[in-house]
Amino acid sequence: MCAAPASSSSSRIRNYPGMAELLALLLLLLGSSSAVVEAGAPPFSCGPSSPSKALPFCNSKLPAAQRAADLVSRMTPAEKVAQLGDIAPGVPRLGVPGYKWWNEALHGVAISGKGIHLDQGAVRAATSFPQVLLTAAAFNDNLWFRIGQATGKEARALYNLGQAEGLTMWSPNVNIFRDPRWGRGQETPGEDPAVASRYGAAFVRGLQGSPSNAKAAAPPVLQTSACCKHATAYDLEDWKGVSRYSFKATVTAQDLADTFNPPFRSCVVDGKASCVMCAYTSVNGVPSCANADLLTKTFRSSWGLDGYVAADCDAVAIMKASQFYRPTAEDTVAATLKAGLDIDCGPYIQQYATSAIQKGKLAQQDVDKAVKNLFTTRMRLGHFDGDPKTGPYGGLGAAHICTAEHKNLALEAALDGIVLLKNGAGVLPLKRGAVASAAVIGHNANDVLALLGNYWGPPCAPTTPLQGIQGYVKTVKFLAGCNSAACNAAATPQAAALAASSDAVILFMGLSQNQESEGKDRTSLLLPGNQQSLITAVAAASKRPVILVLLTGGPVDITFAQSNPKIGAILWAGYPGQAGGLAIAKILFGEKNPSGKLPVTWYPEEYTKIPMTDMRMRAAGGYPGRSYRFYNGKTVYKFGFGLSYSKFSQRLHTGRKNPAHNTSLLAAGGGMMATTEDRASYYVDGIGDEVCEQLKFPAVVKVKNHGPMDGKHTALVFLRWPNATDGRPARQLVWFQSQHLKVGEKANLRFELSPCEHFSRVRRDGRRVIDKGSHFLKVGKHEVEIGFGA
Repeated sequence: MCAAPASSSSSRIRNYPGMAELLALLLLLLGSSSAVVEAGAPPFSCGPSSPSKALPFCNSKLPAAQRAADLVSRMTPAEKVAQLGDIAPGVPRLGVPGYKWWNEALHGVAISGKGIHLDQGAVRAATSFPQVLLTAAAFNDNLWFRIGQATGKEARALYNLGQAEGLTMWSPNVNIFRDPRWGRGQETPGEDPAVASRYGAAFVRGLQGSPSNAKAAAPPVLQTSACCKHATAYDLEDWKGVSRYSFKATVTAQDLADTFNPPFRSCVVDGKASCVMCAYTSVNGVPSCANADLLTKTFRSSWGLDGYVAADCDAVAIMKASQFYRPTAEDTVAATLKAGLDIDCGPYIQQYATSAIQKGKLAQQDVDKAVKNLFTTRMRLGHFDGDPKTGPYGGLGAAHICTAEHKNLALEAALDGIVLLKNGAGVLPLKRGAVASAAVIGHNANDVLALLGNYWGPPCAPTTPLQGIQGYVKTVKFLAGCNSAACNAAATPQAAALAASSDAVILFMGLSQNQESEGKDRTSLLLPGNQQSLITAVAAASKRPVILVLLTGGPVDITFAQSNPKIGAILWAGYPGQAGGLAIAKILFGEKNPSGKLPVTWYPEEYTKIPMTDMRMRAAGGYPGRSYRFYNGKTVYKFGFGLSYSKFSQRLHTGRKNPAHNTSLLAAGGGMMATTEDRASYYVDGIGDEVCEQLKFPAVVKVKNHGPMDGKHTALVFLRWPNATDGRPARQLVWFQSQHLKVGEKANLRFELSPCEHFSRVRRDGRRVIDKGSHFLKVGKHEVEIGFGA
């Protein structure tokens, strides 16, 4: 979401985290003695005493869109306009209650929006799962689905308790983590569009209440409404004076089609998301929230969005105040609603839509269309079916929040996401009982906020890393070492002395929301302030190689630690959620074999010479490109990197030499096209869905755990072309799956490959094609050739 700029006409500063949020967490952790407010009743319409109970919009047997149209037809023009902001008033004469659209749930129910109230009522906490980027490192869409499911269940339970005024969750964030400096990269599933696409669909299904992670229609009554954000090509906050509010991005059709847009398409087409949020970004001269090609032609006509389109907070006001897209407020509001926007996060449309109609700039039917989309979503949430407590989610309440199942899921997610980056000479795992004393050093070792990242809700059972280690070692001495993540004051001599007198030394360093968050981009990839010198001094003083645990959202350049033999092991733990401290301890002491893989490339500091404002994904001339798919420079760690305490083997089998044997289907469906590029290709949109389905073929990855520990292995299958010319990726992830294996156990991981989806690439004009000739599938070091030709 957003913090509105001070210059915007709404002047609603929403910086995150705010003092109220920090106070809420502080009260929770200190054991607040505030009086507990009794739970209320959830707002709803069409109950027995409703003045409208006999009207068609109260007939639950009718389709939601038909019911919404009936309701809108009974409203006055002023009542309709009043619905177009995130705080929508009620319509008492029709028995319609007020509603708050803005709610957050990126990694658990959060307190950043308007409609969730964890500062009052019977429930003061919610399960806090790891920040999204760490969860993505598990490469497990079933895990992502279950986290969405648990989050949606807790949100609905809060609604039933009267602690929520809305169930439209503006989550997930499926933007591509394009640049390592981006402050909000922590909220995303990473840099790969295939991962972000599967994440978005899985999380949406869970949040909205689908019974499984399989592709299917959305449930008849939504548990909550999911909103995929921020479309499109949004990945800059405030970099060297360039603000997201006024940034004008130049993005190629090729990059839009194969990098920035696929996750949003998957959200809608595969996940059946009931909302897409447009971003602040102005792409190729048109603000996203005024782009009819995006909001109407793409979201609705092409992808089939059944729901509403929301603007990021104050994006419409910013369009006038900072982007100067239209000369007047009325022109601006008219441009957005005509383009296909349905609701403004903020009051700007509510303030100016009526005058826009009066001045002939906006038609009443444009407003009616938006209001119908909004009420259709509320109908689908069951808010016009009488008391929600009698509906399919009516049994959810306080007993379904912070359950043992959800707490265990938060622990599982942290355990599966944490990435082992270095393990020199087998420093890890530590042996429980063999470590007589431990020095725990670092500003992130005993800070609950360091577990949460941004967009958090008060966690129900937080365990810091220090607390986690205290459960495994009898004598633990703690020193923060740095005054904060900025580390402009360091207790280096004291830290070195503590390290010299301890049996084991574990450093918890990294970043905080003061370096990376919404509104804040980094200018350096190095650890801030005196962190590097402190780590180096502690390692030199220690009797044994030290262990470095990094709590960060985005990647950092730790080349110094890679090459230092006194730094024996390195873990990346992201922002690991409420169970993060316990998860880290379990991995350090060998109760869990690490299995996480990096969902982003870790770049060297020299990468910061590249302007964040250069949106090109592909390398060109001296420009090195972005992400593992196109970047041609040096890396600190590669996408997909992650060590284990065990050795796994993996081998790919497709069952036949050329599974795309009947390529006459390709020619008949799409025909080889004449091209100015370096080889003939088949248009995917010309092949058609039926032929694409016939071309699918099975494959299997055979894996084995050679020991010495049981553990989970993640198989990543990549595709490469014979060359990376004409904008082809150097490689592209096409499939992934994780599997737990006991020592000596084998498994066959079976999956289906689709040439139209997995073997295609995007041309410069934005059209997807399958190249004639050889393609190569690779898992680990094993490669299989697949050919497409006459």
